[in-house]
Amino acid sequence: MRIDLHNHTPLCNHASGTPFEFAMRAKELGIDVYGFACHAPMAFDEAYRMKSEELPTYLEMIHSLKESMQEEFNIEILCGLEVDFIKGRKDLLASSVLQADVDYLIGSVHFLDTWGFDNPEFIGEYQKRDMYQCWSLYLESLREMAESRVFQIVGHLDLLKLFGHTMPQALETQLQQTLESILKAQMSIEINAAGLRKQIQEIYPSKQILSKAFALGIPITFGCDAHSLEQVGVGYEQCLEAAMEVGYTECVFYRKKQQVVVMLDS
Repeated sequence: MRIDLHNHTPLCNHASGTPFEFAMRAKELGIDVYGFACHAPMAFDEAYRMKSEELPTYLEMIHSLKESMQEEFNIEILCGLEVDFIKGRKDLLASSVLQADVDYLIGSVHFLDTWGFDNPEFIGEYQKRDMYQCWSLYLESLREMAESRVFQIVGHLDLLKLFGHTMPQALETQLQQTLESILKAQMSIEINAAGLRKQIQEIYPSKQILSKAFALGIPITFGCDAHSLEQVGVGYEQCLEAAMEVGYTECVFYRKKQQVVVMLDS
C-alpha cells in the first residue's frame, strides 16, 4: 500500500493547484491513501499559513473531496494539519486546531525562537549562529513537541540540515533522547521527500537517523510535502527505498487520529 500524508493547498499562501488536481495526480501515480496537511492557523508568521477564519473552509473542502474521491476514484483522502511547534510557546497552539475534525496532526519545527530557519528569505541568519547550539535547540524543540502529546506525526525530522548544515556528531546522544521521546509519545516519523528539492538533496530524515528510529521500533509514514501539482509524488520511490533498506516492512496512516498499520508496497 502506498501512503502520502503531507501535502498542501493554496490556503497556506505559498502553494498552487487544487486539492482535486493533487488527488487525481496521486491516483495516477498509484497512491492508495493521500493526505492533505496544510499549514494550520497560528498567531505567528501569519503570511505563510491559512487564517483562523479559513480553517472551517479547509476542513469542509478536504472532507468533501474525501467523499467524492472514495466513491468515484477509489482513493482514500485524509484530512490533516501541519502545526508549527515552537519551544516555550505552547500558547500558540490554538484549541480550534488541536480539536479540529482531522485524521492527524503533523508537528513540525520550522522556527528556533523567532527565526524561520527553512525560509530562504532569512538564510543570512546562518552566518550569525552557532550551528551546534542551533541543532541542540532543534532537538530540544522536537522533544518538547513529543512530550506535548498532541501530535501523531513528526514532520521532516532533521529539517535544519536543508541548507547543508548537518547535525554535529557530538549531538548523537541528544538525538537518541529525542527519538526515545518520540517513541514514548507513540508518534510516527514521516519520511519526507522535500529535502530532495532543497540544497541538501536528500530525504528527511537521513538514513542514519532512520536506522536509529527503526532500531527503536518507531513507526514511519510518508509525505512528499507537495506545494504544487508538479511535486505530487516526486521522490516517493527514494523514500520507500530508504525505508526498506534500513529494515522497515510496514508503515502507518491515521483515521480520526487512530493509527492504521499496513505493509509497504515495494
